Amino acid sequence: MIRLAKNLEIPHILNITKACAKSMIDQGIYQWNEHYPSHEAFERDIARKELYVLEVNNKILGTIVISTYMDEEYLPVKWLTANQRNIYIHRLAVHPEEQKKGYAQKLMDFAEAYARKADFVSVRLDTFSQNSRNNSFYQARGYQKLGDIFFPKQSEFPFHCYELIL
Repeated sequence: MIRLAKNLEIPHILNITKACAKSMIDQGIYQWNEHYPSHEAFERDIARKELYVLEVNNKILGTIVISTYMDEEYLPVKWLTANQRNIYIHRLAVHPEEQKKGYAQKLMDFAEAYARKADFVSVRLDTFSQNSRNNSFYQARGYQKLGDIFFPKQSEFPFHCYELIL
């Protein structure tokens, strides 16, 4: 089941994102660190009713943010659609012990269905340029790579921006 997250679940969600960060670092992918994702970011996501969790057998295995808010870092990107009626995906995570079971696909299916049902025109996101698995994942779903942005607190390497027209 995918549902809105609750404040009291933030520690569980942070456990997932920290496990993901460690797993990526172990693979030489420096995408997430001690600054990101943060407790404060998840509090903001919950306050906006944009943080969802994937729950299986009463256990949270994954999370995704489905947002209507466009971060200022995205302003220079030449998007395929106008900056109206777009959904932004952030902080997609599935606990490493539960990866490769289709849960990330389910979370993205949910986000794209949510966007279609609410008549949004596209889904936008970014992913770390050095994470080939993530880049392949989004390209296989039909997302088009458009340009790069930088998050200096996370990495010296760029993050690729993607958009899927609905």
